[in-house]
Amino acid sequence: MSLPRTAATFVSPIVESRRWLEGVHFTAEQPLINVSQAAPIDPPPQGLRQAIAQAALDDDSAHLYGPVLGRPDLRAALASQTSKHYAANLTSDQIAITSGCNQAFAAAIASLCGEGDEVIIPTPWYFNHKMWLDLAGVAACPLPVGAEMLPDVQHAEALITPRTRAIALVSPNNPCGTEYPAPLLRAFYELAKSRGLKLILDETYRDFDSRTGAPHDLMQSEGWDHTLIHLYSFSKAYRLTGHRVGAIATSPTRLSEMEKFLDTVTICPNQLGQIGALWGIENLSDWLAGERAEILDRRAAIHESFGILAERGWKLLGCGAYFAYVEHPFDAPSEQIARDLVTQASVLMLPGSMFLPVDDPAGERQFRIAFANVDRAGITELFHRLAAVQH
Repeated sequence: MSLPRTAATFVSPIVESRRWLEGVHFTAEQPLINVSQAAPIDPPPQGLRQAIAQAALDDDSAHLYGPVLGRPDLRAALASQTSKHYAANLTSDQIAITSGCNQAFAAAIASLCGEGDEVIIPTPWYFNHKMWLDLAGVAACPLPVGAEMLPDVQHAEALITPRTRAIALVSPNNPCGTEYPAPLLRAFYELAKSRGLKLILDETYRDFDSRTGAPHDLMQSEGWDHTLIHLYSFSKAYRLTGHRVGAIATSPTRLSEMEKFLDTVTICPNQLGQIGALWGIENLSDWLAGERAEILDRRAAIHESFGILAERGWKLLGCGAYFAYVEHPFDAPSEQIARDLVTQASVLMLPGSMFLPVDDPAGERQFRIAFANVDRAGITELFHRLAAVQH
């Protein structure tokens, strides 16, 4: 008897780590610091919520099936916003709206790969990307990062086989926080183009990039949409995590293939979430700039406060957007330390082993810190608690 597809992958690290909290009591003197998940915990701004509420009351169409590839007004608005952000010229037929960015990735893979095909992904990887490849029967070919947590183009080229269909990158990176330089992204784009592959670029955290201006010029290239599949999420920008609104930018031909997958899985994206995303595009640019400034300040706090951990042998490997990626100095493996941190320090933090292949020993020494929901004071407290850990 063959195994079901779900048996091909692991339990989500978010689901697994939440189980570590069961039965644990946290005191008022030492409340839980949760740096395990990269998602806003606050609701959207009041105006956006009012727009959703008004649509729920007054717009009957908001409760019906909508277009598979998303509402035309949101697709047009995102095409305009993306064009401005990347100094490019996108049209709405190059945009699709999905039920979150995870579904955008799944749709891209469904349109590209058959069972037994391969996708190159840098390690440490975003675990949901690896999980979907497992579920789809697609081999994830690990591309270990090098200096500054950046992947190497020549190493990637050496991994290409006749079964390779795509290279998947995340920038700013999850889990490492690293912002990929524009020349590096260009090199990966040219590699993919020259070998007849697709470059899947997930820029979920683009709104919190520390650089000003376009982070790359890929969408300015003639025919870019025949090589690049660009992924985006409204979840982080407008705190719409529960509404599940993501997006894809690529060629209309590719989107027509993805449409088959999307129609079969969800039929259409959440209508109210799309209405909220459109209101966000039209009204929240200044507000989002303030959110970005706050995240960049927390990133600065990571760098400024890390000395207390560095003195104890910790290393800061990467930092940006919502994440810091660190190496611990202990002999014990990271997962054991992570479990102990819950009871000993009231800290929930994901071990690096959840972002790496099981045979990669680097995961035993690493952690991801998702700091988007921890302010400056919380970051200082977190580092003091970690500095007190002995293993």
